[in-house]
Amino acid sequence: MSLTTYKKKRSFAKTAEPVGGKSTAEKLHFVVQKHAASHLHYDFRLEMGGVLKSWAVPKGPSTDPEVKRLAMMVEDHPYDYKDFEGTIPKGEYGGGTVMVWDEGTYEPIVKMEGRATQEKELLAALKDGSLKVVLHGKKLKGEFALVKTKGMAENAWLLIKHKDRYAADTDILKKDKSVISKKTIAQIEKVAAAADQTQQELTQKLKKKIKDKPKTKSKKAEQQQTVLKGQHKIAFYDKVKPMLATLVDEPVEGEEWLYEIKWDGYRAVALMNKHKVALKSRNDQSFKEQFFPVYKALEEWDINAIVDGEMVVVDDKGIANFGALQNWKSEADGELLYYVFDLLWYDGYDLRKLPLVERKAILQQLVPKNTIIRLSMDFKVSGKEMLAAVQKMGLEGVMAKRKNSVYESGLRTGNWLKIKSNQRQEMVIGGYTKNEDTSKPFSSLLVGVFDKGKLIYKGKVGTGFSIKKQQELLTLFKPLVIDQDPFATSPVIDKPNRFRPKPLHATVVWLKPELICEVSFTEMTNDGVMRHPSFEGMREDKKAKEVVMEKKISTKEVERNAKKDHSASTKNSKLLLGPTDETQVLKIDGEEVKFTNLSKIYWPLEKITKRELINYYDKVAPYILPYLKNRPQSLHRHPNGINEPGFYQKDVTGKVPNWIDTYLYHTEESMEDRHFLVGNDKATLLYMASLGCIEINPWSSTVKKPDHPTWCIIDLDPAKNSFEKVIETAQVTKQILDEMGVVSYCKTSGSTGLHIYIPLGAKYTYEQSKEFARIIVTLVNRELPKYTSIERTVADRKGKIYLDFLQNRTQATIAAPYSVRPKPGATVSMPLVWDEVKKGLKMKDFTIFNALERIEALGDIFKPVLGKGIDLKKVIKAYAAKTALT
Repeated sequence: MSLTTYKKKRSFAKTAEPVGGKSTAEKLHFVVQKHAASHLHYDFRLEMGGVLKSWAVPKGPSTDPEVKRLAMMVEDHPYDYKDFEGTIPKGEYGGGTVMVWDEGTYEPIVKMEGRATQEKELLAALKDGSLKVVLHGKKLKGEFALVKTKGMAENAWLLIKHKDRYAADTDILKKDKSVISKKTIAQIEKVAAAADQTQQELTQKLKKKIKDKPKTKSKKAEQQQTVLKGQHKIAFYDKVKPMLATLVDEPVEGEEWLYEIKWDGYRAVALMNKHKVALKSRNDQSFKEQFFPVYKALEEWDINAIVDGEMVVVDDKGIANFGALQNWKSEADGELLYYVFDLLWYDGYDLRKLPLVERKAILQQLVPKNTIIRLSMDFKVSGKEMLAAVQKMGLEGVMAKRKNSVYESGLRTGNWLKIKSNQRQEMVIGGYTKNEDTSKPFSSLLVGVFDKGKLIYKGKVGTGFSIKKQQELLTLFKPLVIDQDPFATSPVIDKPNRFRPKPLHATVVWLKPELICEVSFTEMTNDGVMRHPSFEGMREDKKAKEVVMEKKISTKEVERNAKKDHSASTKNSKLLLGPTDETQVLKIDGEEVKFTNLSKIYWPLEKITKRELINYYDKVAPYILPYLKNRPQSLHRHPNGINEPGFYQKDVTGKVPNWIDTYLYHTEESMEDRHFLVGNDKATLLYMASLGCIEINPWSSTVKKPDHPTWCIIDLDPAKNSFEKVIETAQVTKQILDEMGVVSYCKTSGSTGLHIYIPLGAKYTYEQSKEFARIIVTLVNRELPKYTSIERTVADRKGKIYLDFLQNRTQATIAAPYSVRPKPGATVSMPLVWDEVKKGLKMKDFTIFNALERIEALGDIFKPVLGKGIDLKKVIKAYAAKTALT
């Protein structure tokens, strides 16, 4: 059944009404919703054919067989609508408050077995205009009929109660509370009205302390444009490691701080670009399905930006409720909101190096009005007053952020602090107990945290969950049951006390330590166990191994560390980040490395110096070194910059310091000992940069298995073709590889083309790698014969894109991932996610100026290239079988 009409009538960025849903139940469901729109009416809905067949009943259902109610058939609604309860914003279709007045299961009057058979019968009856059903609701019970009228409107039906033991002439509509929330329409409206009250109330409490005067919109817009023009441009990226906060014991004070509410929810990053949206958790899992209304609101926001925020569900007082968030399905479970508090990227500009206050100023101008996306306000007040205000309101705590702080992806620093109103800690569930005298599903959870890879016991949690929640948890526990105790320190299951001198017998069930819950408690005992712990909810936005005991540090220590960090930063800048000294000797990896002529210009047009090149490789070393380790290097040197001819150097015998690792080789012409340099550490990498090696060129194999490459390479050389043609060729290459079941990874060359890597895990020879690549490029050439070629000689290619498979040979080298290239703009050979390999991608998107920000944000996305590799024999065999069939 189609929901096209339903969806066309609604803007899901402005309403939290469900979009879809599918039943897995054995029985069919019905729901009656009281709807206070422009006119009060009741919506009668029957599950049928995957949707809810729906009728608007102006006067509501009756249990009196003598009373026939008009029921106007309306568009089909999605299955999940049966649980929808809340407010549809004014101005939207059906604007008003919706209550689940009754719900339950139903079946045809004619008895028949099986849901599929029942649905078939019901759909036929619907088509005939006469439906007779039995309702098993909380208010409506027994037989009802829906009969299509004659001589009235096309969609007019009558809802009639049959005479049975549930028939009565009393007014059933006087039972006016929701069967889900137990609230009246008026009370549900109050919940929605409270959604923004929290920040407004806090503003009123702290009003006298807020000194900043609002600027005019036009003035702010001008300032925004000025700020943006001063920032580096960087290509859109689709992975973010959120910046983290440090837990402290009390609020910090000072003019350099601003304060926000610490929201009790899930951290969520929204990534929006060219009408595509991703909504992700802190561990890069999609929130799209779980919080679809927010996803739709982001789609309708329609900007190119990456924002950081918190997903919350607020109660009828406007306070975030963590337990409600994890069980959220519709507005019946609370008001879903997405509070945004930071802006990392906007319209091509990288904003992470901007001061926080400037990022927030731009974000404030962008946040849409009247949607479920809200700006998390900041308060420039005393820390103690802020904490006192949030404690009084029952909020989780306070975030303190330095006004001038940059956004440091994935780092926990002293620039963002959190002060909690009470003690809370994430815990890993390692088991549960059931006492012999209880009727509950279980008695308590056994929880702990990880310390150096071991699960350390932190206590039993026996309160904070309902029977329903316990039953839900047991379902989660079932596949995780194990025989052994997962704790490094054995839990004390039960010990006697003065109220219970004899311990109760308890059955213990151990679990794989994979699930995370959040627990509140009063304090930690001397032996490291929680006192009075209470379950707050489950967490899904982290990995269990990441859960460690969060320890408060003093605000004084934060300030001391900040001074040390500033001092270290200043010292570091004198060494590598732009000192005036032309020659320096630095100790790196325990070795002394001499750097000279640091102000020599390597890129004349961009005025990039040798010093800046070394700075870059110093910072990118953790990411590039895995592709250099144990690999001989071909030194491509440009000691006089990119406008002067460079040269290749292979033999470094007697020409490099003794601490540099080398690899012995002989040429075909001579048995004289020669040595390649081997790129094993940062000191060697920076030494190469000091020689003028702008680009870094490692072998595809290591000295451990020199004849067995780690990867197979397909090099797409555009010749005189457009880069868009190269992109299309890469897409076709991936399609062919996907069809063969071969995983592949792409990076820009940093020059003019693209490199596609296939991990081999050093299991095959160069010859085997080359022949496999030959098969791939031959297939690509057959798909794109007009502008690709596999001919070896340039003349025979006739200007077509060269599908180079000959890179897969002994001692052949290619620019490493993250290597700078001696090209205008100081471009970088940048690993890509395949979604980026599309029209609009440009080589100049990745340069020495912006590469580090991207790399630090995404991490090393090329890392799987170093993995165990594909099974080449299995791939070839499967492909041969497939082609034989076709």
